[in-house]
Amino acid sequence: MKRIFLLALTLGMVKMGMAQQGMGTFRSRVRLGFKVDPMISILKPQESGVNRNSAKAGLSFGLMADFNLNETGNYAIASGFQVVLAGSKLKYDAGKGLSDFKGNPAEYNMKLTYVEIPLALKLKTTSNGGLDWWGQFGTFLSFPVSGRADVISLSQTHDRVNILKEMNRINIGMLIGAGIEYPLGETLTGVAGITYQNGFVDVTRNGKWDDGRVNLNSFALRLGVFF
Repeated sequence: MKRIFLLALTLGMVKMGMAQQGMGTFRSRVRLGFKVDPMISILKPQESGVNRNSAKAGLSFGLMADFNLNETGNYAIASGFQVVLAGSKLKYDAGKGLSDFKGNPAEYNMKLTYVEIPLALKLKTTSNGGLDWWGQFGTFLSFPVSGRADVISLSQTHDRVNILKEMNRINIGMLIGAGIEYPLGETLTGVAGITYQNGFVDVTRNGKWDDGRVNLNSFALRLGVFF
């Protein structure tokens, strides 16, 4: 009975050690964190008849995930999942904009919400417990989940008009960023930086708006923590 107990105890300790080693390997290869990015978003018209009146303060927040490509962590695939609150103010000439409001020039205060998946190659310096620099370049894929517009024209005002059905159902573009990482404790790492995103896809459907191409761009301050 004692031999069986000792054998079971030994096997348990070996299994526990292997599990801890596997978890350590996972943690060294994958880093997970959370970020909150204050941002400025810009809807940029590409054709005449539509002008940008102002940019809009927004916010991006969600999960960060770095998948290290080597043991030192100098190279990684940066991804995650985030919610983006964006928008801008656009001035439409008469005959442009949504069909219900084309009679007069009108200002559209656009308030857009996207869910987004970034994908970038991240390069990072590695120091022993000190400040590290990082830079990344890649793309993003986003999907609108909410779209509202406050419409002000010469003759009427409409608040919170639902424009989700008049938006393209996908957006893709380029992202670049750079910043620093710094230790906050034994397992925590702070992240700060600046990112820029340039959307390639027309935000509004031309069949609904007759406004040419309107791209969504943004500048953001990256603030996050890896656990």
